[in-house]
Amino acid sequence: MPYYGYGGYGYYGWDPTFIILVPAILFTIYAQFKVSSTTSRFLRVNTQRGFTGEQVARRILESNGLYDVRIEMVRGHLSDHYDPRNKVLRLSQDIYYGTSVTSVAVAAHECGHAIQHAKGYVPLNLRSSLVPVVNFASNISWLLIALGFIMRGPFLEIGILLFSASVLFQIITLPVEFNASNRALVQLGNLGIVEGKELSQSRKVLTAAALTYVAAALTSVLQLLRLVAIANRDND
Repeated sequence: MPYYGYGGYGYYGWDPTFIILVPAILFTIYAQFKVSSTTSRFLRVNTQRGFTGEQVARRILESNGLYDVRIEMVRGHLSDHYDPRNKVLRLSQDIYYGTSVTSVAVAAHECGHAIQHAKGYVPLNLRSSLVPVVNFASNISWLLIALGFIMRGPFLEIGILLFSASVLFQIITLPVEFNASNRALVQLGNLGIVEGKELSQSRKVLTAAALTYVAAALTSVLQLLRLVAIANRDND
């Protein structure tokens, strides 16, 4: 049950500010269902050209002059990501070996991040620069917030300030992910990797995946608003 603090002290009971999070909770449930159902659906639909995710990634990277980016396979389901520090594009097994619409779309999306990196895409650089700050803030912000709930002092306000860095990170992530998907679709079409309706199917996969980032950003923003509301209430 949400914790309700008052005047620096607290008791466990219903906190009315919890209602702020309800839209984010509902949207997160929808986003998780949408990405799971969409990716699973198109994992069963093979592309006509029959390229594997690894082949798609290599073709896109080389067509953009990115010969120094390695491609590796990693464990996990949809654990795919691009590592800008080491210039490594990591694909999960289903994507690496798969010839499905989902495999092709996800591989192309990660290539989109590699292209962003090579071209100095500002939001990606900004997000990367925030990683150390966010890692520190996420480790300590909730500790300070918890201390702020149970004792007087500036702990709650400082915790909220640190949590704001995580919110900013989630917001900046949105254009980074949307742009990578747009670049992916352009590459898939221009290089003839997908044909006809496969391009629109790839768009559905990437759009569904993008919903998870929207849900994360929405949750962070509403959580921040809730914390600010609690701080203002307890200061009254």
